[in-house]
Amino acid sequence: MASCLDDDHVGRLEAVVSHWRMVHRGERLFRAGDHFRSLYALRSGSVKTVTSDTCGGEHVTGFFMAGETLGLGAISTDAYDCDAIALEDSSVCVIPFGPMEALCRELKPLQHQFHRLLSTEIVRESRQMTLLSGMSAERRVAAFLVDLSRRLQQRGYSPRSLTLRMTREEIGNYLGIKLETVSRAFSRFQREGLLHVDGKHVELFDVEALALV
Repeated sequence: MASCLDDDHVGRLEAVVSHWRMVHRGERLFRAGDHFRSLYALRSGSVKTVTSDTCGGEHVTGFFMAGETLGLGAISTDAYDCDAIALEDSSVCVIPFGPMEALCRELKPLQHQFHRLLSTEIVRESRQMTLLSGMSAERRVAAFLVDLSRRLQQRGYSPRSLTLRMTREEIGNYLGIKLETVSRAFSRFQREGLLHVDGKHVELFDVEALALV
């Protein structure tokens, strides 16, 4: 957010976003139904969001990496609609929404940047719906990897070197396919020379070809 501000205004933003906290692997940053007070900007690590159905089953709704913001979906209802669980030891900036909203009204560049964040969340939800409707299982896995690559590149990291902190089972849950199907897709892509898998590390050799699977 600070990238959109001049030096005179950065201090005002820092006064609002003055607190950060650690979230250890498996710990919840917030739970579904908790009263909404703050947004959370992920400084390091990774987090998954999970919802539960009426039968107690869990559904992974998103994976977040450093530089991304959690809790945007709670703005409309004043309550978080999911659990946010750390996939590894992570750190977050706590952004109290009331003071941030007031500052956005005063600083138009900050307001514009905040609107971009909201738009990004809408696009993410739209992509998830596209993944789960009409795509074959292998295309879903390929699209998932391409999306991770794109997000890493946007944040200045290598778009070809991925460390998957989530399990294959969690990927399958997110994509609406079985664990075995995820594993078969990885094996096929490796046989075809599109990537190389070494435990949690995935090296993408041909992102463009993956996008066309």
